[in-house]
Amino acid sequence: MSSLSLGGRLSYAVGHFLNDLCASMWFTYLLVYYHSVLGFNNAYAGILLLIGQIADGISTPLVGFESDRNAGCGKYGKRKTWHLTGTICVLLSFPFIFNPCMGCDYATPPWVGLVYFIPFIIIFQFGWAATQISHLSLIPELVHSDHDKVELTAYRYAFTVFANIMVYAVAWLFFHFEDGQINDPSLADSLGSVDIPVFRNLALSVVGIGAIFSILFHIGTKENGPNFETEPSIVGETQPLISQPQQLLRWKHWLFEPAFYQVALLYMCTRLIVNLSQTYISMYLINSLMLPKNYIATIPLVMYLSGFFSSLVMKPVNKLIGRNLTYFVGMIFILAFASWVLLDLNMGVTVYGASVLLGIGSATILVTSLSMTADLIGTNTQSGAFVYGAMSFTDKVANGLGVLMIQSLHPCHTQACCPACAWYYRNIMVIVTGGVAFVASLCLCSIFIWPVVVRFHKPSISGVLGSPQREELDDSGAVN
Repeated sequence: MSSLSLGGRLSYAVGHFLNDLCASMWFTYLLVYYHSVLGFNNAYAGILLLIGQIADGISTPLVGFESDRNAGCGKYGKRKTWHLTGTICVLLSFPFIFNPCMGCDYATPPWVGLVYFIPFIIIFQFGWAATQISHLSLIPELVHSDHDKVELTAYRYAFTVFANIMVYAVAWLFFHFEDGQINDPSLADSLGSVDIPVFRNLALSVVGIGAIFSILFHIGTKENGPNFETEPSIVGETQPLISQPQQLLRWKHWLFEPAFYQVALLYMCTRLIVNLSQTYISMYLINSLMLPKNYIATIPLVMYLSGFFSSLVMKPVNKLIGRNLTYFVGMIFILAFASWVLLDLNMGVTVYGASVLLGIGSATILVTSLSMTADLIGTNTQSGAFVYGAMSFTDKVANGLGVLMIQSLHPCHTQACCPACAWYYRNIMVIVTGGVAFVASLCLCSIFIWPVVVRFHKPSISGVLGSPQREELDDSGAVN
């Protein structure tokens, strides 16, 4: 039986809903919006996304370190304090990212628009990082058993899927209503400046709905205190001869743990698959498959519906075959999608079937990799935010560099797609899923051989009457 009530699990799960809504728009529509709607060239669109990822990557470990170190605002809790700070930053900055530059017109140099959006992107990414890390760091503090962690992660991911479904459903509605107001068929099927109101209204809807769910999280989630016991001030008959282990692992000790790098690499590969496929699926649909623009809402919607249903069976599957094999099953679905895209040159509407495979695979590997990270932290929750921050840092920087490289190598140098971009986006979809999945499989093999455990910095155990009996540690300092 879970140590957390159903209400507590649900209130925790909705705490990342605003982030998920914004991330869905960020990864799926940012490049499409800046390139096809606002008319930025490929390099400028890639630079904006890279700046956002770098800002997020830098903010994440710093927020993680400060979240572990500071006590928070009074009795509110250190994790929830950072969560509230991040939420405010996201709410204030995100609407400006999907609105045209104020005061700019067709005669304004492109670099002015580039500079205009950078501050809003940095503020948004700092807030996003603060919310993400504080929310993830609550998992080991709210529940303690492995299966409860998987269940809580699955609840969290189920709402992530729900957030993505909501974004794509609302986007489809906006596109549908817009089609009824446009008389020119060429404008109705292709993206352009006429679609600015669609993305503006979508961004405003996202922050409005996300704010409601953030309030529910802060009302319903109770943050526990630190996960260690204070030492008694008086030695007497009430003190046990062998006291409880002092499970205090400092952030710098993680840097000497091989499992830390194993999980970091696996998590980075997982996020590359999930985020880059989400980023370029829209480009693939409208430029490679030549499908109408409403497909950039319906295909991602099918992906996340598939992910939602797969997340419902994640806990029993994980309990039956274990973490590693569950991740391997997700890899099979990802590789099946990559093979389908590679071999079927004229996919057309059968892309719905391929999107189901990608949705199931992405959900499986993402939930499992997060559970592996929680396993790595274990009871060392006081430095858990640093671990999540470091994992997220590698993910954000890798994603940003990946997008910049893809945009820089783009064969077309105009706003419109040239004939070469059809095969280019098809190859990108194959590489960012199948290619990265191969690297993730190699990392998974290393985890099969060397399981995820803390090896070199074990918790110290106090001896008779509380006298310390410390293990030999390296010169970086004792764990306390």
